[in-house]
Amino acid sequence: MRAGSGCSTRALRMLLAIAAGMLCMGIVSARPQSSGYHLANKIILGGPGGWDYFTVDSTTHRIFIPRGTHTMVLDPEGNVVKDMQNMIGAHGIDLAPDLKRGFISNGAAQSLTIFNMVSFETILEVKIPKRNPDGILYEPFSKRVFVFNGGTSMNATAIDASTGKILGSVPLGGKPETAQADGTGRIYVNVEDKNQILAFDATTLKVLHTWLVAPCIEPAGLAIDVAHKRLFAGCHNNLMAVVDYANGKVVATVPIGQGVDANRFDPATGLAFASCGDGTITVVHEDAPDKYTVVEKISTQRGARTMALDTSNHNVYTVTADLGPPSAPTEKVPNPRPTVVPDTFTLLIFSR
Repeated sequence: MRAGSGCSTRALRMLLAIAAGMLCMGIVSARPQSSGYHLANKIILGGPGGWDYFTVDSTTHRIFIPRGTHTMVLDPEGNVVKDMQNMIGAHGIDLAPDLKRGFISNGAAQSLTIFNMVSFETILEVKIPKRNPDGILYEPFSKRVFVFNGGTSMNATAIDASTGKILGSVPLGGKPETAQADGTGRIYVNVEDKNQILAFDATTLKVLHTWLVAPCIEPAGLAIDVAHKRLFAGCHNNLMAVVDYANGKVVATVPIGQGVDANRFDPATGLAFASCGDGTITVVHEDAPDKYTVVEKISTQRGARTMALDTSNHNVYTVTADLGPPSAPTEKVPNPRPTVVPDTFTLLIFSR
């Protein structure tokens, strides 16, 4: 035996014991000093239409942006691949890569567009009468797409993703915002005006849990960490609330910017994101399932309240436009949003 080998063996055993202890305590990964993100490109796309939810296909890296009368499809560098036209109120979007299909909610048309992800041709237009389709989620376990209806509807419509058949609805008891699925057939959705997250079964359409998420007020964005059973809710009182979806308890909160509308989580890096209309994206590291640290606040641009994350290349995308003063308030719209300067719609790409 070489001199000192016993000490080396004991040191190795000690390190292994420490590592095992860290795993037992739920420590996920070492906290980075910063997120490493920087602005890689800023592209003025222009054209008519507003924006809200958008998404990215992490296989092809294509970006899908609904804009009212049309939906833009971009490559990872922001070049237009396709511009799907003749839509009425195109609002939310989600993708089913296993079916090679995409789904767009059309609020003004009270419908769901099902399109081919390869050719971008419309396969089917599903009418959802007397509803206001807003948020949207494809749930792969049941192979159903769920449309979360705004206005006075206060429910979600379940649709067979292959046939377009309406299968039923889920009462939500309030105004739904973003939803996430855990891969086992359960769906979690923010009920914004009730300060709640509601869980329901995608197959039976039965409500399973309704959780108050205080101190979170008006949860809007929502992201999910399936490995650790955590939800990340973006709250309009400048907080991100982390919720254990095994029991509905808020396990942590961190400060974020003002006007949050989207949250994302990257399981490979342990980073959670909150994009806000004040022109910031707060980046939070998951130190452990119940411990979170803000590592950076990225400067974006005013109005860039929504976001998409490519979990393959880790790019973060956000969109906005140059904004002017709001229009005059009305009875129906007492707090109007700022006006949009024509042809200034912009895509911001952040890379590590």
